[in-house]
Amino acid sequence: MNDISFKTSEIAGIEQPQASPPQGNALFGSDAIAETLRALDIPYIALNPGASYRGLHDSLVNHLGNASPQMLLCLHEEHAVAIAQGWAKVTGKPMLVAVHSNVGLFHATMAIFNAWCDRMPMIVLGATGPVDAAKRRPWIEWIHTAQDQGAIVRPYVKWDAQPASPAAAREALLRGAWLAKTAPQGPVYINLDAGMQEEPLGEVLPELQPGRFMPPVTATVSESLIDMLLGMLEEAKKPVILMGRVGRGEEGWRQRIVLAEAFDARVVTDLKVGAAFPTDHPLHVGSPGVFPLPAAMDEIAGADLIISLDWVDLAGTLRMACGGVPAAKVVQVSLDHVLHNGWSADHQGLPPVDLFLAAEPDRLVADLVSKLGEMTVSTLPAVADPEASKTSGEIAVPEMAAVLRQVVGARPVSLLHLPLSWDGASWPFRHPLDFLGSDGGGGIGGGPGIAVGAALALRGSGRLPVAICGDGDFLMGVTALWTATHYRIPMLFVIANNQSFFNDEVHQERMARLRDRPVENKWIGMRMTDPEIDLAKIAEAQGATGLGPVKSMDELEAVFNEAIAVVDAGGVAVVDVRVITGYTPAMASALTRSSNGGKP
Repeated sequence: MNDISFKTSEIAGIEQPQASPPQGNALFGSDAIAETLRALDIPYIALNPGASYRGLHDSLVNHLGNASPQMLLCLHEEHAVAIAQGWAKVTGKPMLVAVHSNVGLFHATMAIFNAWCDRMPMIVLGATGPVDAAKRRPWIEWIHTAQDQGAIVRPYVKWDAQPASPAAAREALLRGAWLAKTAPQGPVYINLDAGMQEEPLGEVLPELQPGRFMPPVTATVSESLIDMLLGMLEEAKKPVILMGRVGRGEEGWRQRIVLAEAFDARVVTDLKVGAAFPTDHPLHVGSPGVFPLPAAMDEIAGADLIISLDWVDLAGTLRMACGGVPAAKVVQVSLDHVLHNGWSADHQGLPPVDLFLAAEPDRLVADLVSKLGEMTVSTLPAVADPEASKTSGEIAVPEMAAVLRQVVGARPVSLLHLPLSWDGASWPFRHPLDFLGSDGGGGIGGGPGIAVGAALALRGSGRLPVAICGDGDFLMGVTALWTATHYRIPMLFVIANNQSFFNDEVHQERMARLRDRPVENKWIGMRMTDPEIDLAKIAEAQGATGLGPVKSMDELEAVFNEAIAVVDAGGVAVVDVRVITGYTPAMASALTRSSNGGKP
């Protein structure tokens, strides 16, 4: 679990109720539900309003008054869920989300799947009905009622429920919050009958004691298995640690460094999950990528012991690096297997494993380090100032990153989202909040909402929140920015705009070459030109400050300085940077090997 927390006080002056009524006088089913939500001590509920939960909406406003959770109005259900995912990426804790009936849940499904694949906790509240058909309004409440609404998302949530009474709803909320927070974390869905929400409360419910119903659960393994792993590390000549899904806490970060340094183990990280180890540490192999880059694959292939700390796609990585079953002993530390249900293949391939430790990676590393005695972490030299390879002309993504690093200087930055074209060597990660990982499920359009939720969690932390998005991702999720501007959530968006869904151009080029067809046609059905889309104006329409398009290297520094000044003043800034397409040679090699089953 994460050991990081920030002050999450209410956003002052925004949509506060006129008065705070006395507490504990629940009159309706939804009042009891609202009081339970308050007892969960979750500061926000992201929502797009809907009549199916009008009772709960009224209770949140007029029964709870100024008490949390505070509403975060979103312009689309997908954004509401994405904001909760971003919040969880920073805090490790669930946010509440409310979606309207079956139609709102349909809108939310892509974002829920992203959160599921990302193993991020959240509590999604839905509504239906009234379940009692005799109480439904004509037409609309019939088409918005589903026989088994939870079935829409059941394959990609940890748990779902449709409680039939306020007392049952209270228990469902406690159970849902407990399951969402317990490793392996993930979203849960609770469907609230509209009729039950609006009916008078038939009985006074007993006082709630949430802590007694949500006991902490820590998963670790026996002392003998920990000693066995220590013995394997002591015997290994060339150990490699694959740092996967781990927490954002600083103590866990330090312990991972201690473990690697104690056994001179090489470390590999990737860009599918958040920062897990200093990427410019002498033991870190190469730079992180969406797929392991050649230097990392060579190190894995030559290892005699491979330890996976809940690495995403262990089987695929071993196949790419070793061409099959590795000669090295493989240790897997994970609880992810308990979520695998067969509906989705997000569990990836079945890896060869010689020792499986069903434990939370952070907990296991802590247990290992506790047996090593007092150990200090090596001090890394100061990060060198980057230099862009050119100061004029067209802009490549690594050059854009170099200028942005120059502008921000030594101030702490959290990269909330990165595009597929990002070169991991562009920006060293030295803190667990330096990078928060990808969207999880590969669902394009999630980046803006995830970034807004993460920026909300980072308010008051002293870190500069920066989201670098592709133009396609930005355009699909751009109205999430309205929530950021409305609730005064400062952040910087940089759009790596190649005016194309370029990842698919790469696929079309591959198809053309394999079939001996014209590569020159790869752009058809991909390019977003004629007319060009004005991203700065779209940002301004959401209340943000839009800058660009920036088309030359010599413009970047001044524009980035202007944008950061906006963020420092409490605003949202969006910079449209026209970038040239393409991947670095190392990235291209990794993509080729991923497509060829590990062959160069």
